[in-house]
Amino acid sequence: MRAKVAALRTEPCRVLDDIHRLMELADFKEYLAPGRTTILKTNISWHFPFPGANTTPWQLEGVIRTLLEAGYDDLVAVENDTVVTDPFKGERLNRFVPVFRKYKVPVLYNFRDEDIRWVTYEPKGPMLVLHKIYPKGIKIPDYFVGKNIVHMPTLKCHIYTTTTGAMKNAFGGLLNTKRHYTHSVIHETLVDLLRIQKEIHTGIFAVMDGTTAGDGPGPRTMRPVEVDLLLASGDQVSVDAVAAKVMGFDPMSIRYIRLAHEAGLGVGDPREIEVVGDDISEMNLGFSVGDNMASRVGDLLWFGPLRSIQKLFFHTPLVYIFVLGSFVYHDHIWWPTKGRRYFRRFLSSKWGRLFGSYGLSPRGT
Repeated sequence: MRAKVAALRTEPCRVLDDIHRLMELADFKEYLAPGRTTILKTNISWHFPFPGANTTPWQLEGVIRTLLEAGYDDLVAVENDTVVTDPFKGERLNRFVPVFRKYKVPVLYNFRDEDIRWVTYEPKGPMLVLHKIYPKGIKIPDYFVGKNIVHMPTLKCHIYTTTTGAMKNAFGGLLNTKRHYTHSVIHETLVDLLRIQKEIHTGIFAVMDGTTAGDGPGPRTMRPVEVDLLLASGDQVSVDAVAAKVMGFDPMSIRYIRLAHEAGLGVGDPREIEVVGDDISEMNLGFSVGDNMASRVGDLLWFGPLRSIQKLFFHTPLVYIFVLGSFVYHDHIWWPTKGRRYFRRFLSSKWGRLFGSYGLSPRGT
Protein backbone atom coordinates (compact mmCIF):
# COMPACT_ATOMS: atom_id res chain seq x y z
CA MET A 1 0.00 0.00 0.00
CA ARG A 2 1.29 3.45 -0.92
CA ALA A 3 1.93 5.82 1.95
CA LYS A 4 -0.14 8.98 2.13
CA VAL A 5 0.85 12.53 3.01
CA ALA A 6 -1.64 15.40 3.04
CA ALA A 7 -0.46 18.81 1.85
CA LEU A 8 -2.36 22.09 1.91
CA ARG A 9 -1.43 25.63 1.06
CA THR A 10 -2.91 27.91 3.70
CA GLU A 11 -3.47 31.47 4.87
CA PRO A 12 -3.85 32.92 8.39
CA CYS A 13 -7.57 33.57 7.96
CA ARG A 14 -8.35 29.87 7.48
CA VAL A 15 -5.40 28.01 8.97
CA LEU A 16 -7.37 26.36 11.80
CA ASP A 17 -9.96 25.03 9.34
CA ASP A 18 -7.15 23.96 7.01
CA ILE A 19 -5.50 21.95 9.77
CA HIS A 20 -8.81 20.17 10.35
CA ARG A 21 -9.12 19.40 6.63
CA LEU A 22 -5.45 18.40 6.47
CA MET A 23 -5.81 15.86 9.27
CA GLU A 24 -8.97 14.46 7.69
CA LEU A 25 -7.20 14.09 4.33
CA ALA A 26 -4.40 12.21 6.09
CA ASP A 27 -6.94 9.86 7.78
CA PHE A 28 -5.78 10.70 11.30
CA LYS A 29 -8.52 8.64 12.93
CA GLU A 30 -7.11 5.51 11.29
CA TYR A 31 -3.79 6.08 13.05
CA LEU A 32 -4.89 7.21 16.53
CA ALA A 33 -6.64 4.69 18.76
CA PRO A 34 -9.95 5.95 20.20
CA GLY A 35 -10.41 6.11 23.96
CA ARG A 36 -6.70 6.51 24.65
CA THR A 37 -4.77 9.42 26.10
CA THR A 38 -3.19 11.37 23.26
CA ILE A 39 0.17 13.05 23.87
CA LEU A 40 0.72 16.37 22.12
CA LYS A 41 4.45 16.52 21.43
CA THR A 42 5.31 20.08 20.54
CA ASN A 43 8.69 21.13 19.21
CA ILE A 44 10.59 23.85 21.07
CA SER A 45 13.94 23.99 19.33
CA TRP A 46 14.62 27.36 20.93
CA HIS A 47 12.87 29.19 23.73
CA PHE A 48 12.98 32.39 21.68
CA PRO A 49 10.05 32.74 19.25
CA PHE A 50 12.20 32.42 16.17
CA PRO A 51 10.02 31.91 13.06
CA GLY A 52 10.34 28.45 11.60
CA ALA A 53 12.10 26.97 14.64
CA ASN A 54 9.18 26.00 16.88
CA THR A 55 5.64 24.65 16.85
CA THR A 56 3.32 27.54 16.07
CA PRO A 57 0.36 28.42 18.31
CA TRP A 58 -2.10 27.94 15.40
CA GLN A 59 -0.56 24.52 14.67
CA LEU A 60 -1.09 23.58 18.31
CA GLU A 61 -4.62 25.01 18.42
CA GLY A 62 -5.65 23.46 15.12
CA VAL A 63 -4.50 20.01 16.22
CA ILE A 64 -6.18 20.29 19.62
CA ARG A 65 -9.45 21.55 18.14
CA THR A 66 -9.55 18.80 15.52
CA LEU A 67 -8.82 16.07 18.05
CA LEU A 68 -11.44 17.32 20.50
CA GLU A 69 -14.08 17.52 17.78
CA ALA A 70 -13.27 13.92 16.82
CA GLY A 71 -13.76 12.70 20.40
CA TYR A 72 -10.12 12.54 21.50
CA ASP A 73 -10.84 14.42 24.70
CA ASP A 74 -8.00 13.08 26.87
CA LEU A 75 -5.17 15.29 25.65
CA VAL A 76 -1.91 15.94 27.48
CA ALA A 77 1.01 18.01 26.24
CA VAL A 78 4.52 16.80 27.06
CA GLU A 79 7.53 19.12 26.93
CA ASN A 80 11.18 18.17 27.21
CA ASP A 81 14.29 19.93 28.42
CA THR A 82 17.53 20.51 26.54
CA VAL A 83 20.86 21.87 27.69
CA VAL A 84 20.33 25.14 25.81
CA THR A 85 16.54 25.55 25.72
CA ASP A 86 14.23 26.50 28.60
CA PRO A 87 10.84 24.85 27.97
CA PHE A 88 8.98 27.11 30.41
CA LYS A 89 10.30 30.22 28.70
CA GLY A 90 9.72 28.56 25.34
CA GLU A 91 6.05 27.72 25.87
CA ARG A 92 5.45 31.26 27.12
CA LEU A 93 7.31 33.18 24.41
CA ASN A 94 5.99 30.91 21.65
CA ARG A 95 2.42 31.51 22.83
CA PHE A 96 1.54 27.94 23.75
CA VAL A 97 0.23 28.95 27.18
CA PRO A 98 -2.93 30.75 25.96
CA VAL A 99 -3.80 27.71 23.82
CA PHE A 100 -3.30 25.26 26.68
CA ARG A 101 -5.47 27.45 28.92
CA LYS A 102 -8.20 27.91 26.32
CA TYR A 103 -8.64 24.18 25.80
CA LYS A 104 -7.74 23.17 29.36
CA VAL A 105 -4.88 20.92 28.22
CA PRO A 106 -2.52 19.91 31.04
CA VAL A 107 1.23 19.98 30.46
CA LEU A 108 3.76 17.46 31.78
CA TYR A 109 7.53 17.88 31.71
CA ASN A 110 9.55 14.72 31.09
CA PHE A 111 12.51 16.06 33.10
CA ARG A 112 10.50 16.47 36.33
CA ASP A 113 10.29 13.37 38.51
CA GLU A 114 6.89 14.39 39.85
CA ASP A 115 5.50 14.37 36.30
CA ILE A 116 7.13 11.46 34.51
CA ARG A 117 9.19 8.47 35.62
CA TRP A 118 11.92 7.00 33.41
CA VAL A 119 12.09 3.21 33.14
CA THR A 120 14.34 0.74 31.37
CA TYR A 121 12.83 -0.52 28.15
CA GLU A 122 13.86 -3.63 26.25
CA PRO A 123 13.02 -3.12 22.56
CA LYS A 124 11.37 -6.03 20.80
CA GLY A 125 12.89 -5.20 17.42
CA PRO A 126 16.57 -4.89 16.50
CA MET A 127 18.42 -1.72 17.48
CA LEU A 128 21.05 -0.14 15.27
CA VAL A 129 22.93 1.81 17.96
CA LEU A 130 20.99 2.58 21.13
CA HIS A 131 21.84 -0.73 22.79
CA LYS A 132 25.53 0.15 22.37
CA ILE A 133 25.23 3.75 23.51
CA TYR A 134 23.24 2.77 26.60
CA PRO A 135 24.64 -0.68 27.52
CA LYS A 136 23.03 -0.51 30.97
CA GLY A 137 19.60 -0.13 29.42
CA ILE A 138 17.60 2.24 27.24
CA LYS A 139 15.51 4.56 29.40
CA ILE A 140 12.16 5.90 28.17
CA PRO A 141 9.31 7.77 29.92
CA ASP A 142 6.88 5.22 31.32
CA TYR A 143 4.05 7.69 30.63
CA PHE A 144 4.47 7.24 26.87
CA VAL A 145 3.61 3.53 26.89
CA GLY A 146 0.08 2.68 25.74
CA LYS A 147 -0.78 6.19 24.53
CA ASN A 148 -1.24 7.91 21.19
CA ILE A 149 1.19 10.64 20.19
CA VAL A 150 0.85 13.53 17.77
CA HIS A 151 4.09 15.19 16.73
CA MET A 152 4.07 18.87 15.76
CA PRO A 153 7.39 19.66 14.02
CA THR A 154 8.13 22.49 11.60
CA LEU A 155 9.58 22.55 8.09
CA LYS A 156 13.26 23.31 8.61
CA CYS A 157 16.87 22.32 8.06
CA HIS A 158 19.22 20.86 10.67
CA ILE A 159 22.99 21.13 10.89
CA TYR A 160 23.47 17.43 11.71
CA THR A 161 20.57 15.68 9.94
CA THR A 162 20.05 17.99 6.92
CA THR A 163 16.33 18.19 7.68
CA THR A 164 14.39 17.71 10.88
CA GLY A 165 10.76 16.82 11.28
CA ALA A 166 8.48 14.12 12.65
CA MET A 167 11.14 11.50 13.34
CA LYS A 168 13.51 13.96 15.02
CA ASN A 169 10.66 15.30 17.16
CA ALA A 170 10.77 12.09 19.21
CA PHE A 171 14.42 12.71 20.11
CA GLY A 172 13.77 15.07 23.02
CA GLY A 173 10.69 13.33 24.32
CA LEU A 174 11.86 9.74 24.26
CA LEU A 175 15.50 10.07 25.33
CA ASN A 176 16.79 11.51 28.59
CA THR A 177 19.22 14.37 29.15
CA LYS A 178 22.18 12.21 28.03
CA ARG A 179 20.87 12.14 24.46
CA HIS A 180 23.92 14.10 23.29
CA TYR A 181 25.75 10.75 23.54
CA THR A 182 23.98 9.80 20.32
CA HIS A 183 24.93 12.76 18.13
CA SER A 184 27.71 11.00 16.23
CA VAL A 185 25.17 8.34 15.19
CA ILE A 186 22.13 10.59 15.09
CA HIS A 187 20.61 9.10 11.92
CA GLU A 188 20.67 5.56 13.31
CA THR A 189 19.33 6.88 16.63
CA LEU A 190 16.27 8.37 14.95
CA VAL A 191 15.54 5.03 13.28
CA ASP A 192 15.84 3.20 16.60
CA LEU A 193 13.51 5.72 18.25
CA LEU A 194 10.91 5.26 15.53
CA ARG A 195 11.02 1.51 16.05
CA ILE A 196 10.53 2.01 19.80
CA GLN A 197 7.66 4.42 19.17
CA LYS A 198 5.91 1.84 17.01
CA GLU A 199 6.26 -0.66 19.86
CA ILE A 200 5.02 1.53 22.72
CA HIS A 201 2.41 3.90 21.24
CA THR A 202 -1.15 2.97 20.36
CA GLY A 203 -1.01 5.47 17.50
CA ILE A 204 1.41 7.95 15.90
CA PHE A 205 0.55 10.94 13.75
CA ALA A 206 2.33 14.12 12.66
CA VAL A 207 1.21 17.60 11.63
CA MET A 208 4.04 19.71 10.23
CA ASP A 209 3.87 23.49 10.04
CA GLY A 210 5.53 25.11 7.05
CA THR A 211 3.77 28.45 7.22
CA THR A 212 7.20 29.94 7.86
CA ALA A 213 10.03 27.49 7.16
CA GLY A 214 13.69 27.54 8.23
CA ASP A 215 16.48 27.64 5.63
CA GLY A 216 20.12 27.33 6.67
CA PRO A 217 21.92 26.01 9.76
CA GLY A 218 18.93 24.96 11.86
CA PRO A 219 17.27 24.18 14.10
CA ARG A 220 17.82 27.70 15.43
CA THR A 221 20.11 29.99 13.40
CA MET A 222 18.07 30.00 10.19
CA ARG A 223 16.70 32.29 7.51
CA PRO A 224 12.88 32.38 7.82
CA VAL A 225 11.00 31.81 4.55
CA GLU A 226 7.24 32.31 4.18
CA VAL A 227 5.96 29.11 2.54
CA ASP A 228 2.25 28.89 3.56
CA LEU A 229 2.33 25.08 3.67
CA LEU A 230 0.95 22.40 5.98
CA LEU A 231 1.80 18.67 5.88
CA ALA A 232 0.38 15.71 7.80
CA SER A 233 0.69 11.94 7.80
CA GLY A 234 0.44 8.83 9.91
CA ASP A 235 3.73 7.72 8.33
CA GLN A 236 6.57 9.61 10.04
CA VAL A 237 9.09 8.65 7.37
CA SER A 238 6.83 9.79 4.54
CA VAL A 239 6.03 13.21 5.97
CA ASP A 240 9.75 13.82 6.52
CA ALA A 241 10.49 12.64 2.98
CA VAL A 242 7.92 14.95 1.43
CA ALA A 243 9.17 17.83 3.58
CA ALA A 244 12.75 17.13 2.47
CA LYS A 245 11.70 17.10 -1.19
CA VAL A 246 9.83 20.40 -0.77
CA MET A 247 12.95 21.94 0.77
CA GLY A 248 14.94 20.83 -2.28
CA PHE A 249 16.72 17.74 -0.97
CA ASP A 250 16.68 14.17 -2.26
CA PRO A 251 14.92 12.35 0.61
CA MET A 252 16.65 9.02 -0.01
CA SER A 253 20.06 10.69 0.22
CA ILE A 254 19.27 11.69 3.82
CA ARG A 255 20.52 8.83 5.93
CA TYR A 256 17.77 8.67 8.59
CA ILE A 257 15.04 8.65 5.94
CA ARG A 258 16.78 5.99 3.84
CA LEU A 259 17.55 3.76 6.84
CA ALA A 260 13.96 3.94 8.10
CA HIS A 261 12.67 3.16 4.61
CA GLU A 262 15.01 0.17 4.26
CA ALA A 263 13.99 -1.09 7.71
CA GLY A 264 10.32 -1.07 6.70
CA LEU A 265 9.41 1.53 9.33
CA GLY A 266 7.82 3.83 6.77
CA VAL A 267 8.09 4.97 3.17
CA GLY A 268 10.86 7.40 2.27
CA ASP A 269 10.90 7.08 -1.52
CA PRO A 270 8.73 9.90 -2.95
CA ARG A 271 7.74 7.64 -5.86
CA GLU A 272 5.89 5.44 -3.38
CA ILE A 273 4.13 8.26 -1.52
CA GLU A 274 0.70 9.56 -2.48
CA VAL A 275 0.38 13.29 -1.79
CA VAL A 276 -3.25 14.33 -1.39
CA GLY A 277 -4.73 17.80 -1.10
CA ASP A 278 -2.87 20.50 -3.01
CA ASP A 279 -0.41 19.75 -5.80
CA ILE A 280 3.10 20.46 -4.51
CA SER A 281 4.91 18.22 -6.99
CA GLU A 282 6.84 21.13 -8.50
CA MET A 283 7.61 22.82 -5.19
CA ASN A 284 11.34 23.22 -4.56
CA LEU A 285 12.47 25.83 -2.05
CA GLY A 286 16.15 25.30 -2.82
CA PHE A 287 17.18 25.25 0.83
CA SER A 288 20.74 24.53 1.94
CA VAL A 289 22.05 23.83 5.42
CA GLY A 290 25.45 25.48 5.71
CA ASP A 291 27.27 25.91 9.02
CA ASN A 292 27.32 28.00 12.15
CA MET A 293 29.78 28.12 15.03
CA ALA A 294 28.06 25.28 16.89
CA SER A 295 28.02 22.97 13.87
CA ARG A 296 31.72 23.54 13.16
CA VAL A 297 32.62 22.41 16.68
CA GLY A 298 30.23 19.47 16.41
CA ASP A 299 31.65 18.44 13.05
CA LEU A 300 35.12 18.22 14.56
CA LEU A 301 34.13 16.25 17.65
CA TRP A 302 31.19 14.14 16.45
CA PHE A 303 32.00 13.48 12.82
CA GLY A 304 35.54 14.73 12.17
CA PRO A 305 39.15 14.11 13.15
CA LEU A 306 38.51 14.43 16.91
CA ARG A 307 35.72 11.84 16.94
CA SER A 308 37.94 9.24 18.63
CA ILE A 309 38.18 11.37 21.78
CA GLN A 310 34.60 12.66 21.86
CA LYS A 311 33.81 10.71 25.04
CA LEU A 312 36.40 12.78 26.88
CA PHE A 313 34.44 15.91 26.03
CA PHE A 314 30.83 14.72 26.06
CA HIS A 315 30.75 11.96 28.71
CA THR A 316 32.58 13.97 31.38
CA PRO A 317 31.99 17.33 33.11
CA LEU A 318 33.91 18.91 30.20
CA VAL A 319 30.58 18.84 28.35
CA TYR A 320 29.53 21.92 30.32
CA ILE A 321 32.16 23.94 28.46
CA PHE A 322 30.29 23.20 25.22
CA VAL A 323 26.89 23.76 26.84
CA LEU A 324 28.03 27.18 28.02
CA GLY A 325 29.55 27.95 24.63
CA SER A 326 26.34 27.02 22.81
CA PHE A 327 24.22 29.04 25.22
CA VAL A 328 26.39 32.13 24.86
CA TYR A 329 26.56 31.82 21.09
CA HIS A 330 22.85 31.29 20.51
CA ASP A 331 21.30 33.47 23.21
CA HIS A 332 23.85 36.25 23.62
CA ILE A 333 25.50 36.57 20.22
CA TRP A 334 23.28 35.28 17.41
CA TRP A 335 19.88 36.22 18.87
CA PRO A 336 20.67 39.88 19.69
CA THR A 337 22.67 40.46 16.49
CA LYS A 338 20.50 38.56 13.98
CA GLY A 339 17.65 36.58 15.49
CA ARG A 340 15.76 39.45 17.08
CA ARG A 341 15.86 41.37 13.81
CA TYR A 342 14.35 38.40 11.95
CA PHE A 343 11.67 38.10 14.63
CA ARG A 344 10.71 41.76 14.49
CA ARG A 345 10.46 41.56 10.71
CA PHE A 346 8.30 38.45 11.12
CA LEU A 347 5.90 40.30 13.43
CA SER A 348 4.94 42.63 10.57
CA SER A 349 4.17 39.70 8.24
CA LYS A 350 0.76 38.03 7.92
CA TRP A 351 1.90 35.09 10.06
CA GLY A 352 3.53 37.41 12.55
CA ARG A 353 0.28 39.31 12.97
CA LEU A 354 -1.50 36.01 13.63
CA PHE A 355 1.22 35.13 16.14
CA GLY A 356 0.58 38.43 17.92
CA SER A 357 -3.13 37.68 18.17
CA TYR A 358 -2.41 34.82 20.57
CA GLY A 359 -1.78 37.28 23.36
CA LEU A 360 0.92 37.44 25.99
CA SER A 361 3.31 40.33 25.89
CA PRO A 362 6.49 39.69 23.87
CA ARG A 363 8.36 41.04 26.89
CA GLY A 364 11.65 39.22 27.31
CA THR A 365 12.25 38.68 23.60
